[in-house]
Formats: sequence, structure tokens, C-alpha cells
Amino acid sequence: MDYESSPESVLSEFATRFAGQYTGQAGVRPRLYQAPGRINLIGEHTDYNDGFVLPATVDLYTWAAISPRNDRILRVHACIDDRTVSIDLDRIAAGKSGEWPEYVKGVAWSLASQGLRLRGADAVIAGNIPLGGGLSSSASLEVLLAFALLECSGIGMERRKIALACQRAEAEFVGVQCGIMDQFTIACGSRNQALMLDCRSQDFELVELPAKAALLLVHSGVRHQLSAGSFNARRDECREAVEILGSVLPGLESLRDLGRDQLEDHRALLSDDLYRRCRHVVTENARVGQAREALEEGNARRLGQLMIASHLSLRDDYEVSCPELDFLVGIAAECEGLWGSRMMGGGFGGCTISLVDSDRAEDAAETIRKQYGRKTGHEPWIHVVGPADAVSRIKDVGKDVGTSTGAVAAS
Repeated sequence: MDYESSPESVLSEFATRFAGQYTGQAGVRPRLYQAPGRINLIGEHTDYNDGFVLPATVDLYTWAAISPRNDRILRVHACIDDRTVSIDLDRIAAGKSGEWPEYVKGVAWSLASQGLRLRGADAVIAGNIPLGGGLSSSASLEVLLAFALLECSGIGMERRKIALACQRAEAEFVGVQCGIMDQFTIACGSRNQALMLDCRSQDFELVELPAKAALLLVHSGVRHQLSAGSFNARRDECREAVEILGSVLPGLESLRDLGRDQLEDHRALLSDDLYRRCRHVVTENARVGQAREALEEGNARRLGQLMIASHLSLRDDYEVSCPELDFLVGIAAECEGLWGSRMMGGGFGGCTISLVDSDRAEDAAETIRKQYGRKTGHEPWIHVVGPADAVSRIKDVGKDVGTSTGAVAAS
């Protein structure tokens, strides 16, 4: 997305694109919504294996200015590529591009498949979440649009169900076989807290983030494309392993059910690749539980150690890292006051996340910027993330986010 975007710029673009043009409520000021990005402290590639994750919402956003229409046409203009699409809500057909219009159509399709009749609307979307960075720009867009369209249509839906509808849109309509973590966090997260989520039951608890620790994001400049197939290939490998091990372990529904001893006992049944995929998921689930304990104890150093172990497992066992991410994690390890670092997201590019003493965050960022620039010739995008609320309607532009009082605000 456009790093220079803001809520004000989205409203301005709406006035330019749609004021006086749309067939809806002429002269009515559009409603403004925002959905945060999400970081994941630990628990990568565990969500679609029914496992555990520890994400949090952060202050990078997707925004939408939206006004309802009196027909069944959804017109959406995206500032990222200065493109407008028009969607007939009665005739939604999937394309093959994997670009942002497919996510818009997918959300409308998923909600309609539940028997919900949405109103048409005019909308402008923009944001400052780096695309392909592992910060859930697609899920942020999905949850934002679902929340806004439901509210504009006067339809109530619990936040959990919004998350599930958006996951279905991405998995079944767009074709990225994602888990529930991204959409659930953006719909149900809370400021200054990590969300310990059981991706099978969708039970969760909120855990306070360390007061003296900062989270540093560094974009490698390598943009991943999850719909290209590598992400789905890892999911297919996990399914294959469950089928093989399920023949000797009755009741094994997913890798979440697999113990480390069971994996070692039946290692001979698996290829080396499948064994290592399983080992990552099993050990990563254990690390999530240990990370929660570290947060509860306020032990940032221990949390950092677990993040490093997670990166090594993602690099060596799950094989979803890349040289640029490995180099960034290596630089971070040399920074004073930095406790841990790892790649974040689906992999094959994107961002690293580092846990650093808040007093040392700027120094660490400068060290990483210089060394990565010398190595690659590319100056990385770096951001010290702050806390954020879940998806909501912005009541007053320029002020902090206020929780929507609309029908979809139920938790």
C-alpha cells in the first residue's frame, strides 16, 4: 500500500471520485473505517494445522471511506494502483489474478453465501501496510470491508463470525489456503495485548505485552506472493503427513495432535521433508506456550530466545525463509539491547520482527539499515510498531480510533 496514505487522504479521494456521482445517499458524508495490520510474535504455520499462535494488532492500517448506495452495485477505488472496479453483488464471479479486486469480491461472496443481502456501496480504500510483508495486508482489507459493508447494510454479525467469513473468502474464493489467525486477530484483537489463540477451538486469552520492549519491523524488500503456490504446497505437505501418520495413530486429525515422541517413534514412515515439516509444527506449538509464559513473567529475554529458535526452525525445517531474511536476523543478533528476531508471515520474503529494549530501538534500526544497505544495495523499510485496536469505525478523523457503536460491533 501507499505508506503516505492517511484517513484524511482517503476521505479526500472519496470526494474526488464519488461526490455527486453515486446513486446512493447524495450529500451524505461517507463513513470512515480502519483495520490494523498484525504482527505475530511466535507461532508461524501452526494456524492451519489447528495449532497455537501469539499475534497482536499494530498501528499500520487499511482505511476505507464508504457510502451506501440504493442498488446492488459495489464500486471500489483502490489508491494503490488508482483503479476502480464495479461489482454486481448479484453476479460475483472469481477471476485468476490474485490481485486486490478478488479479495473484495471474495468478501462479498462469502457474506452472501450465508444468506446475507448486502447493500451496494461506493468505497475508497488505501493503507500503509507493506504488501507481501507478512503483516496481513490482505486480511486487513478483508475484515475492513466485511465490517464496513455489514454496518452500512444494517446487518449484525459477531466479530468471530466476521473473521471466519473472511478466512473463507481468502481460502475458497481467492485460493490461498490460510488459517484463521490473521482475520481473527484483526477482528478480535486488543490494544497493548497479544492474543493467545487456539486455532482449533478459537478460544483465546489476552496477554500483556512487555512494557519496556519495542517491536521492530524490517521489510526485506522481497515481496512474497502466497497465491503463487509455495504456501499451499506447505499446507499440502502437512495434510500428507497427517494421512500417513493417521494410519498408525488413530484420532490424529491434524499436526496439532502430534506429540514429539510420537513423531520420533514413527519417523521412518515419513520422507525427510515431511518429517522436518512436522518437527517445525510440533516444536513451534510448544514454543508458543513457552512464549505466553515468558510474557506472563515479563521475561523479554526469554521471549527473544524463543523467537530466534522459531526462525531457525522456519529456515531449516519448514524451509520458508530466504537469504535476505536470514541476513536481517543475523544483523539483529549483533545489535545491543535486541533480544530476539525472526522472519514473520508466510515466508519467501517479507518482514522480520525483532524484540528490542525500547531505549535501544532507534539505534538498532539504524544499524540494521546501514548493514543491510551495504550488503544488498537496498535500503529497507523499518518501522517501530505501536499498539492498535481491532477493526473499527473512526468517529473523528485525526483522533484516536473509537469503537463502532454499530450492529457489527459485538465481540
